[in-house]
Amino acid sequence: MKWVAPLLAAALCLPTAPPEPPMKQSAAAFLDSLGKDLRAKAVLPFASDEKERWAYTPGPRPGVSWADLNAAQKEAAKRLLVAALGEPGAEKVEAIRQLEPILREMERGNPGRDPERYWFVFFGEPSGDRWAWRYEGHHVSLSFTVLGNSVVSSTPQFLGTNPAEGRDLRQPATSSKGRRVLDKEQDLAFAFADMLTPSQWAKARLAATAPGDIVTTNSRKASIEDRRGLPWADLTSSQREGLKRLVEAHTFVQSPAERIKRLEDIGREGWDKLVFAWMGPKERRARHYYRILGEGFVIEFDCTQDDGNHIHTVWRRLDGDFPSDPLADPLAAHYREHH
Repeated sequence: MKWVAPLLAAALCLPTAPPEPPMKQSAAAFLDSLGKDLRAKAVLPFASDEKERWAYTPGPRPGVSWADLNAAQKEAAKRLLVAALGEPGAEKVEAIRQLEPILREMERGNPGRDPERYWFVFFGEPSGDRWAWRYEGHHVSLSFTVLGNSVVSSTPQFLGTNPAEGRDLRQPATSSKGRRVLDKEQDLAFAFADMLTPSQWAKARLAATAPGDIVTTNSRKASIEDRRGLPWADLTSSQREGLKRLVEAHTFVQSPAERIKRLEDIGREGWDKLVFAWMGPKERRARHYYRILGEGFVIEFDCTQDDGNHIHTVWRRLDGDFPSDPLADPLAAHYREHH
């Protein structure tokens, strides 16, 4: 019987195998729910070049989409997203997906705006020692690399919204008037900017106009050479708390464990390494951009397209988002996870 082995182990003080992490369990259950043909579409080799070829624009992807799934498979897919992102993150990502019908109406029936066109793709099997997976479609790209039972990379983390705020009176009354999916990522940035003195603001603001998109784009490896901006050392204690709250807001599309790990990583690298930069006016409905640059990561937030009502935001690791072979370099994997 299933309960006999654990009872015997407890009685004899024998170690029992640790439970599998929820994301690993949910990924295996999702793949098991697929038939042979869909599973073949969903799983690519771990070393596939496709793993590093990510995007946030509309268009087909490898893997299986919501349109490919039946009701039971969709429920398994939702459980996987909750396991990886937590309830708040899964709700945020789903809210972005549900902006597609609004865009379709705004664009007079554009068939490319379709909430079913979001794909799940796996690189290797969750039963193996190394595997990765990605969930991606318009304005969403979330990647995870797993070594054993540990997530060694959860970036790139890209989210976008269009519209950033429902303003158009032609939009359906039941849909989006006043709705904002990435509100905290924007509101806390303005709150922090409002805390700055004129001299601090002059240092933080790099340009009068904002770039047309995130600077790192969908590059395979993120790079920010310009470390100009307002450094942590120039902030008061209350301003530092405001910047921390802004950084934390960008973690809420990850599981609780991954949110904690990211903040611990920043602590190890040093909060004092952070530099805050802004481009564009400090006006909510103007085209604006900010970034938070750390020792090993960068957060970018761009709200410039569609007359400043279209957000792109990303979290990248500067030492590489995609571990090519964590088993071939266990020391690098150890430092990525623990140091």
